[in-house]
Amino acid sequence: MTNVPELFGSKVFNENVMKERLPKAVYKALKKTIQSGKPLDPSVAESVAVAMKDWAIQKGVTHYTHWFQPLTGITAEKHDSFIEPTEGGNVIMEFSGKNLIQGEPDASSFPSGGLRSTFEARGYTTWDPTSYAFIKDNTLCIPTAFCSYGGEILDKKIPLLRSMEAINKQALRILRLFCNTEAERVTTTVGPEQEYFLVDAEMFKKRKDLRFTGRTLFGAMPPKGQEMEDHYFGTIRPRVLQFMADLDHELWQLGILAKTRHNEGAPAQHELAVIYSSTNIATDNNQVVMEMMKKIATRHGLACLLHEKPFEGVNGSGKHNNWSMATDLGENLLEPGKTPRENMQFLLILIAIIKAVDEYQDLLRISVASAGNDHRLGANEAPPAIVSVFLGDELTDVLDSLENDRIYKALDMGQLDSGVGVLPALPKDSTDRNRTSPFAFTGNKFEFRMLGSGFSLSCTNIIINTIVAEELSQFADILEQVSPENFNSALNDLLKTQLKAHKRIIFNGNNYSDEWVAEAERRGLLNLKSTIDALPRYNDEKNVRVFAKHGIYSRKEIDARLESLTEEYHKLLHIETMTMLDMVNTEIIPAVITYSKEIADTALAKKQLGISCSTEEKLLHKITTANDVLNQTVEDMQRLLAEGDNCPTSREKAQFYHDAILPKMDDMRRAADQLEVLTAAKYWPFPTYGDLLFSV
Repeated sequence: MTNVPELFGSKVFNENVMKERLPKAVYKALKKTIQSGKPLDPSVAESVAVAMKDWAIQKGVTHYTHWFQPLTGITAEKHDSFIEPTEGGNVIMEFSGKNLIQGEPDASSFPSGGLRSTFEARGYTTWDPTSYAFIKDNTLCIPTAFCSYGGEILDKKIPLLRSMEAINKQALRILRLFCNTEAERVTTTVGPEQEYFLVDAEMFKKRKDLRFTGRTLFGAMPPKGQEMEDHYFGTIRPRVLQFMADLDHELWQLGILAKTRHNEGAPAQHELAVIYSSTNIATDNNQVVMEMMKKIATRHGLACLLHEKPFEGVNGSGKHNNWSMATDLGENLLEPGKTPRENMQFLLILIAIIKAVDEYQDLLRISVASAGNDHRLGANEAPPAIVSVFLGDELTDVLDSLENDRIYKALDMGQLDSGVGVLPALPKDSTDRNRTSPFAFTGNKFEFRMLGSGFSLSCTNIIINTIVAEELSQFADILEQVSPENFNSALNDLLKTQLKAHKRIIFNGNNYSDEWVAEAERRGLLNLKSTIDALPRYNDEKNVRVFAKHGIYSRKEIDARLESLTEEYHKLLHIETMTMLDMVNTEIIPAVITYSKEIADTALAKKQLGISCSTEEKLLHKITTANDVLNQTVEDMQRLLAEGDNCPTSREKAQFYHDAILPKMDDMRRAADQLEVLTAAKYWPFPTYGDLLFSV
């Protein structure tokens, strides 16, 4: 039987290990850096490096790596051994403070959006002491930031840490206005919910589309999908449960707070929820979670799919970003308390967030923009592309009383009575979970539900932290100029004014409805339906200003990220298109021709015997017609690809792929899926949706 408390964090160089192995003064200095964000004394790194190396070697580790997160959205690592040569042809195991603090990977092959010159191949990684080192695959992994030879940011960690510093600075200004002089740091926290699919590994290997793109580019729906709603929270199948147990075991060793596991809405879909931690650590941990899911699935003869929409016709997979703010004293700044109408500090922070979401709808949409997520957003399974805020009845009523200067009367929620005497009555909660809302308040946090399953948490939280920091900054600028005797009046006026200006973003209804689309347009909200609609807004002047003001990105760095995202969009669609052509030309059309020949031979044999062959002739006509249509889409696609190659810029190429290539991909899929339905199962060249979704 697993002793979870003993197992938990056993592969992490965490605070307990540091306290045990580091000299007292070194431990205190390092802890101060972690807690306060103060610069680390270089002399401390030497002691930490020795202790870290000795601890890792005792666990059988021989190599270390500076583990970082480039703009690819996944992690990167270069392994170096601890060995150093000595006289006589022997070696010793060494790891210095310099080795710990800085690594020098080749930066030439990572996306840079034009920030890095081709000849400047060198890059630098630098230790992030706020995120614990850990052992993965028998290698000591040191979380690090990554920049280019010239110092430009090439990763997702540096801007995330900058955004956390920005919101800490501005939130502390707000706390001081409310006479809180004890809190010394405000940290944003995240608890991610990770959705994913599990399919049989052998079937996965037989599908080029899954192997090359992560999603099925072809596939007719089986007789049963998710319409019976019998998979959600259903009994977990033994093979999947074994995978989940193995995953929990691995994650607990790495100090990752894996808490909840269950079946999701679509067949073969599941979810893992992790308890809150600081945004930086949550982001690092989620990258490990996704990697471990794929590795552990392989052990169980499974393949883990983290694409946002791996199967057309059933729900795609998202990642819910549960975001909050807490002080170093343990106070959750998004906790309304028992009397939220009287909690003016909470109301100020709440209205600052509402204002941030309203003014920076475009940035929030950009933070979840990808060609894959475009298939999912607004598909009655995920929030639409229109960004809005859900507050629930109680908070909406609280804000209404504030805006209209009326006395607030708390809603009497009462109790839920089941009518069965043996079952206890339950107190009704004043909050709710609007599953259709992109940005929903759920008790003491906001749940941003637009992220795709495979996304890094970084981009979204960089933007949330930055835009909230900006609004807190604006509020603090005003209120710091007010005398103490006028503070309450000024605060009340400020909140009323800002609420009236930005309440258009609040919507508690059904975000899936056509009525909401029309209402959102009337309110003047953005509806950026695709990535190609959203990305050009990244470097709008207001966005450049807010990033520059809080030291997150320079204009050059924003332009680079825009270029990188634009390239990623058309490159991904190009890979999908080439995969489709490969599957059609080498698998689907040959299989259909073989089946057609069998039908034709059968018809001819029946004719020679004087037997009616009308069934064969009708089927052959349907198949031939559909195959001709499919072949025509191939010719059209090849012509379009040649045209796309002539687009002079990344932006124009991305637009062309969106406008011309995507519709033709849909045409090709429709024709192929029609042939799948007409072709005998033994001839179809790869596993079907029915095979993939219901075989595990």
